[in-house]
Amino acid sequence: MLDLYYCATPNGHKLTMCLEEMGLAYRIIPVDIGRGEQFEPAFLAISPNNKIPALVDHDPADGGPPLAVFESGAMLWYLAERSGMLLPQEPRSRLEVMKWLFWQVGGLGPMAGQAGHFRVHAPQPVPYAINRYTRETTRLYGVLNQRLERHEFIADDYSIADIACYPWIVPHEGHGQDLKAFPHLQRWFDSIASRPAALRAYGQSSDTYGRGARPLSDEARRNLFGATP
Repeated sequence: MLDLYYCATPNGHKLTMCLEEMGLAYRIIPVDIGRGEQFEPAFLAISPNNKIPALVDHDPADGGPPLAVFESGAMLWYLAERSGMLLPQEPRSRLEVMKWLFWQVGGLGPMAGQAGHFRVHAPQPVPYAINRYTRETTRLYGVLNQRLERHEFIADDYSIADIACYPWIVPHEGHGQDLKAFPHLQRWFDSIASRPAALRAYGQSSDTYGRGARPLSDEARRNLFGATP
């Protein structure tokens, strides 16, 4: 059994999408990051960077004690190795998936996250930050669009690279992006959105960076953007 410490954010959705696609048995343990549950000692023992998602495998392949994994990219990689799914064995194909997985965790996620933060969640407009991160997110969407012009999925076959990127395209409106400007990305996005595993993973979740998102309390702002354990 796998325990997934989860909140409905883009990084959280990576893991529910992956687990649903693989058909692995898992249990969701909600973590209310607005209330600061990510700073509790029991959670920090699993995820020392006080971020969700985090994973505990109670039946690891080596037969040893439960194994904790933090960082969403590492978790996707671990699950792909554990299941033998969504990560090719052929070295060149495998490397292609890993390059784009690292591209997402090092670029698309952080930049789109900052765009969403300053466009939607910042307490007052900061024009320089809005322009800086929106432009960089536009550039990254363009990189992905160009890649998908000649590939059905990011690394040809559907993989953890697609699962890593998709949740960071879902809130495109909050990122200041229009998918009509990226036709190949739009085609890929629509294809993944209709997959049964993606539909199950998202359920009734709301858009983290949607304009209709509920206002954040002062406590939530401290816990999400300024608190230290």
